[in-house]
Amino acid sequence: MSSQHVSAPAKHGNAPYYFIPEPSRWPVMAGASLLVTMAGASAWVNGIAWGPYVNILGILAVLVVLYKWFGESIKESESGLYSARIDTSYRWAMSWFIFSEVMFFAGFFGALFYARAITMPWLGDLDHKILWPDFAASWGNAGPAGTIEGFRTMGPFPIPTINTALLLLSGVTLTISHHALRAGHRGKTAFWLFATILLGAIFMGFQAYEYIHAYEELNLKLTSGIYGSTFFMLTGFHGFHVTLGAIMLSVILYRLLKGHFTPDHHFGFEGAAWYWHFVDVVWLGLYVVVYWL
Repeated sequence: MSSQHVSAPAKHGNAPYYFIPEPSRWPVMAGASLLVTMAGASAWVNGIAWGPYVNILGILAVLVVLYKWFGESIKESESGLYSARIDTSYRWAMSWFIFSEVMFFAGFFGALFYARAITMPWLGDLDHKILWPDFAASWGNAGPAGTIEGFRTMGPFPIPTINTALLLLSGVTLTISHHALRAGHRGKTAFWLFATILLGAIFMGFQAYEYIHAYEELNLKLTSGIYGSTFFMLTGFHGFHVTLGAIMLSVILYRLLKGHFTPDHHFGFEGAAWYWHFVDVVWLGLYVVVYWL
């Protein structure tokens, strides 16, 4: 049977009803590469000398596997093998992936809420004044035992607010790029997509500066109690996701310049755009909860 709706470009002809790829070695190689990566990272944080080298080797192996694996998928798509049913599968897969990322960040936001709204008032109530008489139930404290070095908290000005404006603007430029692609204006699409990537890169540069400022001037570190750990885990993982999103959009830009995608069939672009908008939304929540409250 053949599909009545074809998701591949028309120049490739009719796609099969539902394309089933041949058995692939890439999933096993990806799993092995990730195992090497995590083994190296575990050894690294425990001070073992070979840890950094194994970790870097594992990361390089993961990148090679992803390059080869995604390259095969791109060739299949550009060869006209993907029908509308494959397109639907990819959309559901990306939707569930983003949902898993929502749950990932929900765990960290939940930890922050528990520490601020439950644990901190509990340690500062009358019953615990006998154990911790000097403890002040205010967010950004050094803990009840007084074993943490003094530090200053991070405020919303100026870098976090600038970064918020950058990400909001990047969402606008990406939307303009998407509408340009749907209208068939490839040059305009590439320009605004490049602008989105550039804004993301500037965001990452500001965040790196913010971390240097936190460590050197505020003495705010990952070891600065529950405030330091939640601050760096939330902002750090978000920065990691911005990096991944920028890499995704860079690959899409490269494919766009190679002549891939059409106004009607460009889920690769849409999937990366979904991810970028998700990262934007997470930052808005993070900006309010971490920097303002």
